[in-house]
Amino acid sequence: MDPKEEALSSRTLFQGKVVTLRVDEVKLDSGFRTEREVIDHAPAVAMIALTDEDRILLVRQYRYPVGKVILEIPAGLVEEGEDLQKAARRELMEEVGFDAGCLERIGSFYSSPGFSNEIIHLFLATRLRPCRLKADDDEDLRVLALTIDGFARALQEEGIMDSKTMAALWWLQARGGERCPRD
Repeated sequence: MDPKEEALSSRTLFQGKVVTLRVDEVKLDSGFRTEREVIDHAPAVAMIALTDEDRILLVRQYRYPVGKVILEIPAGLVEEGEDLQKAARRELMEEVGFDAGCLERIGSFYSSPGFSNEIIHLFLATRLRPCRLKADDDEDLRVLALTIDGFARALQEEGIMDSKTMAALWWLQARGGERCPRD
């Protein structure tokens, strides 16, 4: 039987636009009681945007919590009640100015399950065509296109330190460049 923890109480310390911080008292299977700090986070989508020329579209943006500009695959929050594919298309158009002729869901992963329930749904976007939506007012993004080799070099040189972007590169390398089927 897998271990589990029983929630005994919960108190919210902060509730913001993107996250809620709470502290839960839990009881382990052993009977030991402890506290868990939990960040409730809205689900997100992230896309490997792969051009017909085998270039990956990335965004450079300043990330305040880490105090520097980082390179990431396009991503964003899923709005309440929004379909994951619709969210992925919307974010792709807002962040890099393209829609996908083929959008394939790859899988999902937790970004940091030790303290957060944020889940990221990863997509492969191919057969890209220009289609821009207005970017969010609180974002200042620069789009960059890298070859798969350039993407791998950026990872090795610590130009990429974002976990969803690392996961995307490793998935892409393992898949061997396979794309969505042509219509």
